[in-house]
Amino acid sequence: MREIICSKNEENVTLIKVLNKYLPLANNSFLYKMLRKKNITLNDKKAEGNEKLKFNDSIKIYFSDETFDKFSGANDKGYINEYNSLSNLNISRFKVIYEDDDILAIDKPVNMLSQKAKDTDISANELFLSYLIKTNKLTLDTFKTFHPSVANRLDRNTTGVLLFGKTMKGLHYLSSVLKDHSIDKFYVALCKGCINEKIKVDTYLIKDEKTNKVQITDNPKNAEHILMDYEPIKFSSDYTLLRIKLLTGKSHQIRAHLSAIGHPILGDIKYGDKKINDILRNKFNLNSQLLHANIIDFKSGNKIVAPIPQIFDTIIGWEGKNK
Repeated sequence: MREIICSKNEENVTLIKVLNKYLPLANNSFLYKMLRKKNITLNDKKAEGNEKLKFNDSIKIYFSDETFDKFSGANDKGYINEYNSLSNLNISRFKVIYEDDDILAIDKPVNMLSQKAKDTDISANELFLSYLIKTNKLTLDTFKTFHPSVANRLDRNTTGVLLFGKTMKGLHYLSSVLKDHSIDKFYVALCKGCINEKIKVDTYLIKDEKTNKVQITDNPKNAEHILMDYEPIKFSSDYTLLRIKLLTGKSHQIRAHLSAIGHPILGDIKYGDKKINDILRNKFNLNSQLLHANIIDFKSGNKIVAPIPQIFDTIIGWEGKNK
């Protein structure tokens, strides 16, 4: 006999769907037959299969070990190897800044992918799974039926708040608030030139898939709408530290728009000013854009903050001293 205790990830999921996860090689007609014969029970009672599970419900499966292994695919060690491989990753760069039962946030560093682009990549998502395994928050049994995941994305060289769903409930919640804009997202950027007043951005962009670059346009045809608010925090004749409230989340929209209006982000290789970037590379070894996802403010009252990296203040201070 095998007993499965309903986890938070399986709450409100029907019994038959949970059985499908644990016994993926068994067809539904077989599973319904086992339910009718009480070879599978729910809380020690006969079940139909359409019951919605509650946390800590007990599912008992009265199969021999051989039969259970046959229908669970236990002889396929792929998921075991993946779990073990994840458990061995170095997570020293995975800096957790917020965690509860359902969601987690990190301060993503430079040169870390949010999700892997190819099979050999180690992204923040893999490091997240490794962290859960190392801290005993993701068991092998759960990993087989549910993979916690990153919920939003940041460019490889954009730093700051990156969100993850630890549970199905957490992933659904983050997906919902990101989709309906019931959170406020604030970035900071250090850019070329002086912006000394607030700016409301209401325009469009077009993405070139071949070059992975976007262009800003006033023409809405075949374009994506972008909305942002800029507010200067500090400024001089040379640089401006901006706080940006992101109202839409299109690819590269901050970087491309600031470049298009003559204020490219410092260190931005794709959209930036090469002359300034070369100076900062030589002076500060700066090889990435100074764009940082600073605050995510949930309208429920929770606020997650990733402190502004020291390099922002260092460059502003250096620029001031060289007047």
